[in-house]
Amino acid sequence: MDEQGLEDAAILLMTLGEEEAAEVFKQLAPKEVQRLGETITRMKPVSRERLDVVLRRFAQEANSHSLLVPDNDEYVKGVLRRALGDDKANLLIDRIMQSSDITGIESLKWMEAPSVAELLRNEHPQIVAAILVHLDFDQASGVLKCFHDRQRNEVLVRIATLDGIQPSALKDLNDVMGRVLAGGDRATRKASLGGVKTAAEIINMLGGSAEAAVLDYIREADADLAQKIMDNMFTFDDLVKIDDRGMQALLKEVQSSALVVALKGASPELRDKIFRNMSSRAAEMLKDELEARGPVRLSEVELQQKDMIKTMRRLVDEGAILLSAGTDDQFV
Repeated sequence: MDEQGLEDAAILLMTLGEEEAAEVFKQLAPKEVQRLGETITRMKPVSRERLDVVLRRFAQEANSHSLLVPDNDEYVKGVLRRALGDDKANLLIDRIMQSSDITGIESLKWMEAPSVAELLRNEHPQIVAAILVHLDFDQASGVLKCFHDRQRNEVLVRIATLDGIQPSALKDLNDVMGRVLAGGDRATRKASLGGVKTAAEIINMLGGSAEAAVLDYIREADADLAQKIMDNMFTFDDLVKIDDRGMQALLKEVQSSALVVALKGASPELRDKIFRNMSSRAAEMLKDELEARGPVRLSEVELQQKDMIKTMRRLVDEGAILLSAGTDDQFV
C-alpha cells in the first residue's frame, strides 16, 4: 500500500469508534497494523474535504465488491462432495483448506524475534525450519540471529532443501505448535514453502559475518546447493537491476542521511544509477555529502543497505518495482 493509501486507511479508521477500529485491526497482518498505527500517530488534522474524498472512495470500493455466496468454504466443500463423493472430496478439501489454517503461525508473527527464538531453541532443526518458512524473511532472520552458529546453519540447510512437509514432520510440527502457542493446535502445510529461494531471502536478511558463516557451512556440505542459494541472493549492488521508475520509487522511501551511509559501500555503477534518477540539484548535494562524510563503520553501512533491500522487497511485493533477473529481460 502506498503512502496515500495508508493515509486514507488511517483516516477511515479514525472515523470509527475504538471498538470498531479494533475489529478491523484484528483482520490485518502484524506489519499492516504497525504501518497503519505509525501513520495514525503522525497524521495532521484532516480537512472536511479530505474526509469526504476518503469516505466517497470507501463507499465506491464497498459497492464494487459483493459476495456471490454467503460462505465460500462451505460452498467449495458442498460442490466437491457432490461431484466426487465424500472420500475423494475430503482428501482434496484438506489440501485446499490448508492455506487458510494458520492460527498458530499467525500468532508467531506478532511476537518479537527473540521470543520466537526462545520458544524454538530446543526443537529439532527440521521443526524449526518448517516453522520459520511461514514467517516474513526479516523476522525469520531475526530468529536465526538469536541461535548459535551450528543451530543456525543446520536450520538454513533444512530450509534450503525443504520440499513440502512429510506427514511425520507435520505431526511433530503440530505437536510443537500445540505446546508453545496458545490456541494453535494446527499449522499450515504449503508444499511450495521452503527451498533454495526462501533460504536465500532469509540469508539476505542476516548480513555480515553470519551470512558468510552460513554460506561457508553449506558450501562444505553441498557446494551445488550453496551455489544455487547464492544465485538467488540479492546484494546491495544488485539494486542496479531496478528499472529507472522503480529506482525513483525506492529513493522516495529512503532518507538522504541513510542513503549517504549506504552508498559508502556501493559500486560506482550503482552510485551512477542513483545519481541519474535524482534531480541534478539533489544529486550534487548527495555527492557533496558523500565527499564530506568521514569514515563509517562497516556495521552501519551494512545496516542501512539491509534496510534499503527490505524497502525494495516491499515495493516489489506492492508492484511498484520491477526487478530485472539477468540478461533475458525477465522480471521477478
